[in-house]
Amino acid sequence: MMIKRVIISGGGTGGHIFPAIAIADELKKRYPKAEILFVGAEGRMEMEKVPLAGYPIVGLPISGLQRKITFSNFLLPFKIVLSLLKARKIIRNFKPQLLIGVGGFASGPTLKMGNLLGIPTLLQEQNSYAGKTNKILGKKASTICVAYEGMHLFFPSEKIILTGNPVRKEIVNITVSKTEALDFFKLDPSKKIVLVIGGSLGARAVNDAILNDLVKWKSLEGRVQVLWQCGKLYYESLKSKVATGGTKNIFLSEFIQRMDLAYSAADLVISRAGALSISELCMMGKASILVPSPNVAENHQMKNAMSLVVKNAAVMINDEDLTNNLFNQVERLLGNDEERLKIETNCHLLAKPLATESIIDECEKIVAKC
Repeated sequence: MMIKRVIISGGGTGGHIFPAIAIADELKKRYPKAEILFVGAEGRMEMEKVPLAGYPIVGLPISGLQRKITFSNFLLPFKIVLSLLKARKIIRNFKPQLLIGVGGFASGPTLKMGNLLGIPTLLQEQNSYAGKTNKILGKKASTICVAYEGMHLFFPSEKIILTGNPVRKEIVNITVSKTEALDFFKLDPSKKIVLVIGGSLGARAVNDAILNDLVKWKSLEGRVQVLWQCGKLYYESLKSKVATGGTKNIFLSEFIQRMDLAYSAADLVISRAGALSISELCMMGKASILVPSPNVAENHQMKNAMSLVVKNAAVMINDEDLTNNLFNQVERLLGNDEERLKIETNCHLLAKPLATESIIDECEKIVAKC
């Protein structure tokens, strides 16, 4: 049976949005006439990024539970009810053959309503530790596509398929050379490149650690350049401070659109340990220093990072240990080509380049049973 109509729901961060878009792209590749509708959360990142990728999206008034007492928390039960009602209307009007949940606020009410309406669902769990919403949704899901082993701790074993995480198509099908990448960013090919990516929204702890050690980073001007994606929230403040510090080997950006080129240019990557970032690092075979965010559910980024660290496929530093230690580890790894190459090799061995195709294979199996 052909796939004709699919709803993909979730978002909030690039770690949910870009895998969702990768799934949509592969669906369109196999079924050019298929209709794909995204369901996201109003005011969140997906409402901007999904239309830019060429797909329609509808927003639900859902939001997350704040850790401190706020008026927003008081409104949350009403938002959940409104989101469920709106999701029901969307599903009834669109009549999808399948609902795909990729995580994020919107996937909860969308897939829950899909279950109530008898629409089959597929979950795509990116992390090594499943969130509470996905644990609940997994009980009714037809299939659960995961990126890590051991996910039977959270989901019914018979529903789990180990596919890996979908990554952006430009990362999977990379065609640019390091020389082209260096030329794109106007970087000196005689110097080593450190790429800093704190996630799509930036990472305050990583930014502060680099800012506090600006004098040390400046001391490496003769042999190291830093390509630094700091996040939209921090860009203006950091821009003036970097300029004042006179650090000519730091190239600051609020968001790097061409991550394929950024990865190609890099000799070493400093990154949060989001599932998407780790999957892309493995795909590219890059040595990295992972800094797990402590501000995530169930500390799942720590578990993501450890899946690489135990296989000598990355180095890990906690937020509280970043000051001085981050710079020292960068200097050590850049000075030890043999260790860096070993980490790159081990990292690349963990890549799953056919993840997106495998997920669409599972979608086809579900639709064929309907």
